[in-house]
Amino acid sequence: MRNLLLCFLIYFCSYAQNETGKTIVATLCSPEFHGRGYVNQGDSLASDFLAKKFKTLGLKPIGKSYFQPFSFPVQTFPGSCTVQMDGETLIPGVHYLLSPNSGPSCETSDCQHGKTYRIITCNIEKLYKSTSSFYPCPANVILAVRTFGIGSDSLKVIKSRLQELSKFAPVMQVTNEKFTWSVSQSANNYPFISVQDSIFGKLVESTVFLHIETKFQAQHRANNVIGYVPALRQAKKKPYLFITAHYDHLGRMGQHTYFPGGNDNASGVGMLVSLAEELVKNPLADYNVVFVAFAGEEVGLLGSSYMVQHPIVPLSKIQFLLNLDIMGSGEEGITVVNSTLFKPAFDRLLALNATGNYVSLIKPRGPAANSDHYPFTEAGVPTFFIYTMGPNKNYHDIFDTYEALSFQKFDDLERLFLAFIRGF
Repeated sequence: MRNLLLCFLIYFCSYAQNETGKTIVATLCSPEFHGRGYVNQGDSLASDFLAKKFKTLGLKPIGKSYFQPFSFPVQTFPGSCTVQMDGETLIPGVHYLLSPNSGPSCETSDCQHGKTYRIITCNIEKLYKSTSSFYPCPANVILAVRTFGIGSDSLKVIKSRLQELSKFAPVMQVTNEKFTWSVSQSANNYPFISVQDSIFGKLVESTVFLHIETKFQAQHRANNVIGYVPALRQAKKKPYLFITAHYDHLGRMGQHTYFPGGNDNASGVGMLVSLAEELVKNPLADYNVVFVAFAGEEVGLLGSSYMVQHPIVPLSKIQFLLNLDIMGSGEEGITVVNSTLFKPAFDRLLALNATGNYVSLIKPRGPAANSDHYPFTEAGVPTFFIYTMGPNKNYHDIFDTYEALSFQKFDDLERLFLAFIRGF
């Protein structure tokens, strides 16, 4: 009976610990965090939440605070983002998206509640040659361009022409591709929207009504969130292991639409917190383990770049950095970026997986500038960037929700990462 009770307690504690990460993911994906972007201070709410969580777990700050502040410019959409065609209000994220650098529907006071534009479809051959024939553009006209059914090389040229057009005219890109959004550090003077061809093709009237409100933040302040578990023996003299994940996402496109960022990257932060919880309970003897939740990744790896330029510990003392992103699936295994650069570490990861059978596949990948590991790699720090593979293809869209995540391999991956970390 005593052994049975002991087994139950071990199982219960392990289960509760594993649920911590998933609870973090659900919280960060909730509307109260506004997609962890730059409208309604979503990223600041997330950084405050994570700093408090780090403190509750027992992570120590490096210095006097859990924060490393920095600033950058960013375009935001804090108010109305209304698009109407034939009197029908389109659904943001489904029927249309604003370009991340889109300007407002109108800057003058006489159209502060929106403006109706006449749609002119551009001749694609003429546009391919130059944008000069479309300049100047009448004040009440929006230039529509279909960007499908074109070869890849030609499409690159057309997309560059769209950016040129948007500097002097309102632009509408008509597409049949999946919508993905991003963040811009610059702002146009004119509206730039993408519309699905399934909607555009039904258009009877040749007009569109836009009410788009924007706000350019020239110096948005953000925080990397940092805590660490000291080594058990002579911590001040010991080297460091870093475990990182970015907590920022795309935020809101208006007050009624937000991008939850479940897989990208609330799931990575959830994994980071789960690992921190375990390592606080059982610290490493000879390594300080630093946990960093980066800001500004979606804007261009800004938080990690800032940390490399303003290191919190000497970069030469970082033995290894493990960067985690897209941790919400794993049915098809994981990919390890930089595996070709750091083969002994990759071979050890493969051997651990062969023994523990944590995931079905560990796929090698060479260097790539696709997440926060990259600035550290360039600075000479050994790094892996690991992300899961699976059927969930929601990415930078409104469907990347907590509910869409399977967490199929979340617990197994936690065990694999702990074994890898403890092997240093």
